[in-house]
Amino acid sequence: MSAAPHTAAASGVETREFLLPDLGEGLTESEIVAWRVAVGDTVQLNQVIGEVETAKAVVELPSPYAGKVVALLAEPGEVVAVGAPIAEFEVGDAGTARAGAPARDAASGRDAASGRGTAPKREPNLVGYGAMPELSGRPARKARSWAGAAEPKAPVAQVRVAQAPVAEAQVAEVPVAEVPAAGVPVERPRSTPPVRKLAKDLGVDLAVVHGTGPKGLVTRDDILGQVGTAAPEQATAPQQALVPEAPVRVAGERETRTPIRGVRRQTAAAMVASAFSAPHASEFLTIDATATMELLARLKDSRAFAGVKLTPMTIVAKAVLIALRRSPSLNSHWDEAAQEIVEYHYVNLGFAAATPRGLLVPNVKDADAMSLTELAEAIARLAGSAREGHISPADLTGGTITITNIGVFGIDAGTPILNPGEAAILAMGQVRRLPWEHRGEIALRDVLTLSLSFDHRLVDGEQASRFLSDVGAILADPGMVLTMV
Repeated sequence: MSAAPHTAAASGVETREFLLPDLGEGLTESEIVAWRVAVGDTVQLNQVIGEVETAKAVVELPSPYAGKVVALLAEPGEVVAVGAPIAEFEVGDAGTARAGAPARDAASGRDAASGRGTAPKREPNLVGYGAMPELSGRPARKARSWAGAAEPKAPVAQVRVAQAPVAEAQVAEVPVAEVPAAGVPVERPRSTPPVRKLAKDLGVDLAVVHGTGPKGLVTRDDILGQVGTAAPEQATAPQQALVPEAPVRVAGERETRTPIRGVRRQTAAAMVASAFSAPHASEFLTIDATATMELLARLKDSRAFAGVKLTPMTIVAKAVLIALRRSPSLNSHWDEAAQEIVEYHYVNLGFAAATPRGLLVPNVKDADAMSLTELAEAIARLAGSAREGHISPADLTGGTITITNIGVFGIDAGTPILNPGEAAILAMGQVRRLPWEHRGEIALRDVLTLSLSFDHRLVDGEQASRFLSDVGAILADPGMVLTMV
């Protein structure tokens, strides 16, 4: 749902609400980053009017109407549910809304010019703006209930919480949840298939979860919030709505509180889900990577790689792609719903990128089909977009295996958590100049430690070991590639 008519003035000028659209990521909310227009501004159809931050990316919002901005209903920094109104536009009777659609009486559905009754037209949506508003007169969906729900529904108590101050000494109250009165049958909780699967995997009873999504929808965060709950009774208590606000930093205080949202919230939810749904196992391998570092130096001086940003991670990424050909189980997915193991015949190579907004994991689509130059350029482009905050949601989804470079922080090894839905993640440590056995003597060599975490449902220890050994062999002696392709 993207927009809805509001009121029609006598002059034919109509006020329409712009509802926060579903941006196609299956998310239930977004944070307003900034408005590019102000109240009173005249905007054109599809003109960018603001920016919102989803769980991972900053997305521009185009205007669904041509007209005048009469209200901005959400402040920058505010988290808004999908489908909630965020702006109001004043559109004329000449059909400026929706690229020239004829004006209609919003209440009756009659053509404004002829007065004849017509069926409400379904107007085209902007891409990613979800479904149109429901047509008037459409039967309401019957509520799904547990046994005994045929009894009359008793009145419910409205629980309210103070909204963030809009102006000094002005506080609005908004409904947060409806709590059934004692003895009333509880309506079956609404949720999506992935959320129900997560609840099943974590052993959470949906009946005791209070949904904080639109119209009481049970979200992934609601399920994760039940993990570790001390007593079941606590889960049935209504949860107080989170009021979005800036980090509280008071001079002289001993702590700082920052609302959990945006990238941090999504990262936390993903890591908890991964840790509790996939049985992690880890292996480590320390190698002499001197030959790789020497190769990297030669490539940088080569005319063929002039202007190409080559790093140790680029070489490790290429080694991973080559090793996967001999160990395809590490490039697979556990489909719980279908009870199938999905083995990918392509590699969307993800890489962890630290950005000012938090940890992002872009992935290079079809990386296995790329040359070393193409791979290096793709990684550099995605890393730059991630740091600048302009990376698209498509670049952050669909990964099949991930690498992470913890060596840039001076770390040798670790046990990375799997990116949800993937079978493996490889961490590369810092390349250190250390004493090492070489040709029967002790010499200073470039030493690197690789850390592999994998989903033990998909990958056996033998398969993980062979994959890690192949990656190490390529980095220790790049000429070993000739034996693997």
